[in-house]
Amino acid sequence: MKTFVIFALFCAVLVLSGCALSKKENVVPAVVPPSQKTDTTHKTNLKIIGAVEPIYMLPMKASFAARVDTGAAVSALDATDIKKFERDGEKWVSFKVKNRKTGEENVFEKPLVRQTRIKRVHQKEHRLVVNLDVKFAGQTLKADFTLVDRKDFDYQVLIGRNILNGRAIVDPARSMTLK
Repeated sequence: MKTFVIFALFCAVLVLSGCALSKKENVVPAVVPPSQKTDTTHKTNLKIIGAVEPIYMLPMKASFAARVDTGAAVSALDATDIKKFERDGEKWVSFKVKNRKTGEENVFEKPLVRQTRIKRVHQKEHRLVVNLDVKFAGQTLKADFTLVDRKDFDYQVLIGRNILNGRAIVDPARSMTLK
């Protein structure tokens, strides 16, 4: 029996020393690869613009300070006296735009592109959409605008993604970079 106890103790010591050795062999610090950061300094032809930028509503001469809103799919314009009418069997819209800073005023008559529904915090509203010629970031382009009374807003024009896509990167810490 004494031999059996000694043999059992010997086996236990071997097993325990084997476990300790295997633990020591497996405890190797892992090599962690460097983090994969996105290179934000790559070259691009896109302009970096700010949260507020000038836009020209052609043929008006003075620019409007416009709020840049990447959350808005379509741009919006402060318009009054909005009236739908028919011309040659097609739906058209007449509206007035007045630059609050300069007093310059223009009456537009444009074909109705579509009507859209805008979701706001507590309501949904329907707006008319027209296509306008504008000058933005050194480019003259045609863009859709919803017509809305923006008298309660600081900015008469809101620039949405339909103008921004492929033209600009927005840095909200900047403003009026396109003077």
